[in-house]
Amino acid sequence: MNMKSFFLLLLTCFVTLAQAQAPDTAPDALVKSVANEVLQIIRSDKELQAGNNKKAIELIEAKVLPHFNFMHMTQLAVGRDWRSASPAQQKQLADEFHTLLVRTYAKALTEYKSQTIEFKPFKMNAADLDVKVRSQVNQSGAKPIPLDYYLEKLPTGWKVYDIEVDGISLVVNYRESFATEVRNGGIDGLIKTLQGKNRTGASGDKK
Repeated sequence: MNMKSFFLLLLTCFVTLAQAQAPDTAPDALVKSVANEVLQIIRSDKELQAGNNKKAIELIEAKVLPHFNFMHMTQLAVGRDWRSASPAQQKQLADEFHTLLVRTYAKALTEYKSQTIEFKPFKMNAADLDVKVRSQVNQSGAKPIPLDYYLEKLPTGWKVYDIEVDGISLVVNYRESFATEVRNGGIDGLIKTLQGKNRTGASGDKK
């Protein structure tokens, strides 16, 4: 699976979390309850289908981001180099990573067509604070692709901190390139690279 498909499928899962839920909503219910409704909106929105990137960004910013822990996602993507970053640098990294993902997935959102999501049986204990919600993406004429959500329980509710598509982790996908940037230019070098990609609209994903 190429990276374009990877990002498209990630966006499919991003938009399934697109409406606010109560903080005590179970993680599988959070994902399932809005999937069919939101995916139908995407399929019927002619502006999104026509490639309205501005509208896609606005949709993601308003509806999707509250359900993701970008600080934790960035920490995992940066890996062990995260410890060498100051609090100010960590915030800068999270802000730039946030922007990078939003712009990448906004483009993918405008390319979404007819995929559907099938959820697998889910079990958790009452005391669990970290869970995995398993699903698969069904697409006409192609093999189903596993799509798994990793969520953690925070005071504000369940938040996504990683996603795996066909065994490929979002945060791991970026970790190697981030580590290379840190080796070459330190934390500030990574921040500048992300800022540059965001100015030009590049995704920064591995090809």
